Amino acid sequence: MIIAITGSSGLVGSALVHALEADGHLIRPVVRRAPRAGANEIRWDPDRGMIDAAEFASVDAVVHLAGENIAAHRWTESFKQKILTSRIRGTKLLCDTLAGLASKPTVLISASAIGYYGNRGDELLDESATSGGGFLAEVCQQWEAATVPARDADIRVVNLRIGFVLSKNGGGLAKMLTPFRLGLGGVIGSGNQYMSWIALDDLVRVIQFTLSAAAIAGPVNAVAPTPVTNREFTKTLGRVLRRPTIFPMPAFATKLAFGEMADDMLLGGARVEPRALTNARFEFHYPQLDSALRHVVA
Repeated sequence: MIIAITGSSGLVGSALVHALEADGHLIRPVVRRAPRAGANEIRWDPDRGMIDAAEFASVDAVVHLAGENIAAHRWTESFKQKILTSRIRGTKLLCDTLAGLASKPTVLISASAIGYYGNRGDELLDESATSGGGFLAEVCQQWEAATVPARDADIRVVNLRIGFVLSKNGGGLAKMLTPFRLGLGGVIGSGNQYMSWIALDDLVRVIQFTLSAAAIAGPVNAVAPTPVTNREFTKTLGRVLRRPTIFPMPAFATKLAFGEMADDMLLGGARVEPRALTNARFEFHYPQLDSALRHVVA
């Protein structure tokens, strides 16, 4: 297949490109700068509403991963607007463009997040669960809604609700490894909030799977089948690294350090299950946290 990918240089995108090229697919990165000669790149600039629509005419599938890193800065009002705009503007531009093509791709895999569900305690959530409250939930609702033009144009759309991605090369786990290796790790807040996670390798395989699984459409929870509490995650990571985890971060200190981000990303959580994937008989290589962390940090 010929597959166009936005966000191809990010943590997930770069791993996905490598895996898809190994499978023999032709990748067309969608980039903001001028395309390099011979690189099969497609130009777009969501901030200016510019996209090279003609270059998508021969594309079989699109994977849309682009968006501002939500943990890059403290959540000021201006940065929250940047998070929202980077997702909605780019997704709407892409989907309006795909919908208007005479020759359309058969499938669009568009990133979303389990932030859609908000802070839900120990309630077990599959793809049929209602959306929650809070900033991230609002972002995810609008993010997914922006893909409607593609769906209405009879493109199969998968809204991939991605959980906490385990990788030593980026994301939340990479930031945790240094303090944990120094023996400074500990539970955050009560430790009872759920973390629904997925190993990067399995996330890449989920995207590969949904590209070819014609029966899968709509929301898909991209999480391992065994969500854990923050306390369980902390103990498991400490055990894998052979380090103590005796330095907790109380809720008040977390809020002082991270502001509003603390409530949505650190002190709250959601217990999410991958019902759509298990029903489709997708097999996780790393369904258990201990083996996943050992694989990731090895």
